[in-house]
Amino acid sequence: MDYLKIFSPATIANVSCGFDSLGLAVDEIGDEMTFVKTPQKGVEITNITGAELTYDVDKNAASAVVKKMLLDAKADFGIQLTMHKGYFPGSGLGSSAASSAGAAFGANQLLGKPYSNLELTKFAMFGEEVACRSQIADNVAAAIYGGFVLIRSYQPLEVVKLPVPNELRLVAIHPQIEVRTEDARNVLPKEIALKDAVTQWANVGGLISGLYSNNYELISNSLKDVIVEPHRKKLIPFFDEVKSAAIKAGALGAGISGSGPTIFALCKGDEITEQVYNAIEKSYRNKNIDFEMYTSKVNKEGIKIIN
Repeated sequence: MDYLKIFSPATIANVSCGFDSLGLAVDEIGDEMTFVKTPQKGVEITNITGAELTYDVDKNAASAVVKKMLLDAKADFGIQLTMHKGYFPGSGLGSSAASSAGAAFGANQLLGKPYSNLELTKFAMFGEEVACRSQIADNVAAAIYGGFVLIRSYQPLEVVKLPVPNELRLVAIHPQIEVRTEDARNVLPKEIALKDAVTQWANVGGLISGLYSNNYELISNSLKDVIVEPHRKKLIPFFDEVKSAAIKAGALGAGISGSGPTIFALCKGDEITEQVYNAIEKSYRNKNIDFEMYTSKVNKEGIKIIN
């Protein structure tokens, strides 16, 4: 294989109760990337559209991942890549993760697929470190594995793919402001109360159980974050109003996607999804903040070849 074109999906990390440990892949939005094998060793970015990102191969998350993989595999060839960003960086929808995970997937294909999904996740985590100074796995693993994922452990890395109920849908609103991941981490408390930790553990267990049993009521009861959301929501204008509108319209739950500012809602079925979409859209009208909205199924496949 000398040429490859892929779609790398947007992702929602944390999914309310699972800070740095839960993520899901989105079906309708993401990045397109191309990879061309070259006789000259090394990595080159030949084109970036959809966002203003660096062409410096050591500072761009995608090219940094490809470079690391080529060196690790002792490849006797190089790779040229292009990137089309399908959504805004800094949205809370895993923009750098889509680049990092897509780069790992694409390079692996041209190398002859020597690496497992777990190894690809580790390479993609390096891209996350380049982009936002943290080797976090929830976004990149969701893009690579597809569907819902649980990061059961970081040392050693253990990723568990979770089932996705067939009627599960999502709505997302992205206010056109930027919340830097680093800033969103700085507002978090260094210590938490034991009772809050117990509540959060129970919610993570309940959400996972609900996914396995197709129990939408249990999923709804578990989509609550008592640790991170209370501190981060102050960075997102009108968060409480949007969340309240989503819940009143029938959403199973709503919360902050990743570090924000995107707000997501999970829903059961297409009819409720449309109602929630309309309610959220109405709640953000006339706020003097531009916004984008999306609806999607959960992407069970993850990154896919599209050429």
